[in-house]
Amino acid sequence: MAFVGWFRRKKKQAEAARDSKEIADALFQHLSAFVTTRRGVEAWVEQPTSFNKPSILLVAADGESTRRGLPSAEYGYEFADAHHIPCYDAGVVPYPKRMREYGLKAKQEARRAADGR
Repeated sequence: MAFVGWFRRKKKQAEAARDSKEIADALFQHLSAFVTTRRGVEAWVEQPTSFNKPSILLVAADGESTRRGLPSAEYGYEFADAHHIPCYDAGVVPYPKRMREYGLKAKQEARRAADGR
């Protein structure tokens, strides 16, 4: 009877490993698609804190951005290096002004559309 629990645990571990591989593939595909479909993309790697895991912020030349959690900060640096895009440490280099302006403009346009103007 003790073997039954052991095999069940192994199956759960295998499923977890498969799920994490699928998540990593989906993450890589999303980030790669953002880099290849926009011009002037730069990366900011955000170090882990006690509340948040490491993440990467990609910002295009027009200010459009995407942020995703990462398995490790090193993954973010390696991703940027593999895609030949500039990469900064978010704790050292501030986020670009164009990103905030893009978000503000998008919010204003959404309000206008909601008001029917």
